[in-house]
Amino acid sequence: MKQLITAVAAILVSTASFAQFQVSASTGYAMSSAGMKLGATTTETSTENYYGSYGEGSNVQIRGTYFLNEKFGLEIGLGYLHGADQTISKGNVDNNGNYDENIDVDAVARARAFGASASMVYNFTENFYGRIGALIKVGGKTEAVAYRKEVFSDPVAAAQGLPSGSYSETNFVEDYHGQFPLGFVGALGYSFDLDEHFSLFVEAEYYGISLKRKDSEITEFNSNIHTPDDNIVAVLTLDDLPLIPQGIYKNTTYVDELPHNNTDGSKKLSQKVPYSSFGLNFGVTYKFSGSSK
Repeated sequence: MKQLITAVAAILVSTASFAQFQVSASTGYAMSSAGMKLGATTTETSTENYYGSYGEGSNVQIRGTYFLNEKFGLEIGLGYLHGADQTISKGNVDNNGNYDENIDVDAVARARAFGASASMVYNFTENFYGRIGALIKVGGKTEAVAYRKEVFSDPVAAAQGLPSGSYSETNFVEDYHGQFPLGFVGALGYSFDLDEHFSLFVEAEYYGISLKRKDSEITEFNSNIHTPDDNIVAVLTLDDLPLIPQGIYKNTTYVDELPHNNTDGSKKLSQKVPYSSFGLNFGVTYKFSGSSK
């Protein structure tokens, strides 16, 4: 028993004698590593799938690391992802995904997300290090931005008292929110000391995480009806959504099960969307004076 107490005391004393705290700030860019289908481009002759991840984009991070000894440290990090645009639907396609020469669609989605991580850091050498830990999303959204132009058929235009060739132009923004996710983060990096306190670093970082959709909300909407000479004869806004057909709902809830006789268009089957990425970060570290000095 005395030997155990002595060993524990020795570890605590050695840890306290070295204890060092540092903070780092970095920025970087990540590319998709998931390669999951996000959307498609449709033309008269073909449909081409689009693959990617909402984790692609630029990021900034702030991390605090507490080193227990020369090799091991514990780290907490916060970051923000400004995701790149990902194609959801593009080309001449109707709401069912079929080709329609009278419809032109351009819809993209991008991440605007805040995340946090808890990791263990290991110094392989004085300059080369690695870290591995858990990753969560603490806030933000996946934002879809869509444009849709539809030229009315002559019978539809006539029914609305419009001349042949009239069309509608619709723009809307829909925010998607996900359930609480848990993912993986790992990185390998190299640091270069500038002086006793400051150092620069570069690192390759991997995120492995997916989000399960919970709900969505249309936050911006406008739909204008034009005559062939581009005169606007009608304007619909977010307040007019209940009047708009084609299954557009201001709020949507995503569930794991839907009965075959479901008639509530505001409920849809949930799905997981990828946020996994592989990126390169550059940053600066400040080391506080520790008792090891």
